[in-house]
Order: sequence, then C-alpha cells, then structure tokens
Amino acid sequence: MARVIRGLAYQENRTYMTYRPYVEESSSEIAANTIICLIHQANYLLDQQLKQLEAAFLKDGGFTERLYWSRKKARE
Repeated sequence: MARVIRGLAYQENRTYMTYRPYVEESSSEIAANTIICLIHQANYLLDQQLKQLEAAFLKDGGFTERLYWSRKKARE
C-alpha cells in the first residue's frame, strides 16, 4: 500500500481528492498508513528545502550580509 501512496506523488495536479479514497473510504489502518506516508513525503521535501537553504546561505550569506554588500556596491 505504501508504494501505491508514494506513486501518487508523481501524478500531475494532485489534490486532496487524489488521496481521499485512501483516507475516507478505506479502513482506519489504511487511512492511518496513508497519512503516515504523506507525513514522510512532506518531511523529505522539507529536509531537501533546508539543505538548499543552507547551501544558499553558505554561498551567498544571510540577509544582513547581502544587504551590506548591496549598499556598499551602491555607494561605489
């Protein structure tokens, strides 16, 4: 069942209606497993976003640092 739920992530134009049969129209065990799979998918995406933000911070600095360099460049 987890593979089916993971496979739905690759469908275009996903909405709650994509997952509704597994949540509302299935047994409580399947509904719980569906929600757990969705939580894992969301957690994975958040981890990827944090990695990208960290890399951008290391490369470009934080907001204050970028602001400083922008103002310094504007003054020159």
